Amino acid sequence: MTEQKRVKTLTGKVISNKMDKTIVVAIERQVTHRLYKKSVKRTTKIHAHDEENTCKEGDIVKIVETRPKSKTKAWALAEVVERMHA
Repeated sequence: MTEQKRVKTLTGKVISNKMDKTIVVAIERQVTHRLYKKSVKRTTKIHAHDEENTCKEGDIVKIVETRPKSKTKAWALAEVVERMHA
């Protein structure tokens, strides 16, 4: 049996590119508060591998899950969806 692995992809905004070959991507999601039923924004920060240092702060990027590259990096840059105008 050949099972295909589903590749996890996320889309978010680059909030830091100060490290070499690493970007920090903020993933924003909407959740409903359990008690008050109000919609609340939650942000998750993920470190991702950027081999060519192509991303700038403010870019919208798509990242994919990979094998761990370091202690905090288990995601890699797949593509830049939208560039920051600056």
